[in-house]
Amino acid sequence: MRILIVEDDAALSSFIRKGLEAEHHAVDVAHEGNQGRSMAMEFAYDLVVLDLNLPGVDGLSVLKSLRQRKANLPVMILTARSRVEDRVQCLDSGADDYLVKPFSFLELSARARALLRRSHLPSESVLTVRDLCLDRVERKVERAGRHIELTTKEFALLEYLMRNAGRRLTRAMIIEHVWNLTFDSTTNVVDVYINYLRRKVDDGFSPSLIHTVRGVGYQISPDGASA
Repeated sequence: MRILIVEDDAALSSFIRKGLEAEHHAVDVAHEGNQGRSMAMEFAYDLVVLDLNLPGVDGLSVLKSLRQRKANLPVMILTARSRVEDRVQCLDSGADDYLVKPFSFLELSARARALLRRSHLPSESVLTVRDLCLDRVERKVERAGRHIELTTKEFALLEYLMRNAGRRLTRAMIIEHVWNLTFDSTTNVVDVYINYLRRKVDDGFSPSLIHTVRGVGYQISPDGASA
């Protein structure tokens, strides 16, 4: 899953980011309201963790803007404001959850998983291509019943391939979605990570699912056939 943290405390946002990335989520961070609102509007996120006291545009204004444009995007408020009035105002304005600082990361993580489960249909939460299964909420991958351990980027790359099973994906499409970077024709990072995935997902299994499309990029073939 892809999560956006909008938090002006750099140390705190780094702490949350590292914790969520350790659970194999792809995490972006914005340190002020305008930036956070722009990123949330432009990119496809599965969850936004939003502070209220932000420089520029405050968190409540960001929340209201998101509800006008992205009504179904889960938003968790993470703030030092503990008054009941603040909770009510945020929940009435469209927040899906409200967590007060200081907090336990374990609780934040559990609340995030609950929001992600509720916001995705079962068919959207678990991706399947032949005997390969990827659980987007629990961050688990199995092939033929065997657990496969992936890094954060490997998981994000496999998720993108599986969400587009049967579709030819260019290196530019992959690097822009998985790494949030503009494609550089001199980099081989996509090819390197495809090789990492093949060793874990295809080696020792049949048929091979990840295929090179000459002159284009890569794809996962639902029928196991090469393009």
